[in-house]
Amino acid sequence: MASKLVQLQAKACQATKFVAKHGSSYYKQLLEQNKQYIQEPATIEKCSELSKQLLYTRLASIPGRYETFWKEVDYAKTLLKNRADLKVEHAGIAALFGLECFAWYCAGEIVGRGFTFTGYYP
Repeated sequence: MASKLVQLQAKACQATKFVAKHGSSYYKQLLEQNKQYIQEPATIEKCSELSKQLLYTRLASIPGRYETFWKEVDYAKTLLKNRADLKVEHAGIAALFGLECFAWYCAGEIVGRGFTFTGYYP
């Protein structure tokens, strides 16, 4: 177990050195590739305008999302009505999806508790 810890520590040290050496060049390259998305000058007014655009764009997408949600619900209802036509593959996929949702719920609970398994801290 101790040898695995030493190996892990060595790998982490190598990764840290790599990021320290190449991180700034990657950052500069990333900014250069995406300079068309950068707003100059970055003023408070421009940031406020962009945040409002994002908010109202998201609000405008709600009716489409609402419609899609109800289409999905109707599809699920028809699947339940026609259970005899349901294949094992479809049931397996639904079970895996439910298991994944539960796993994400558990992960969120653990993160919400401060990465503890036993309970919440005061």
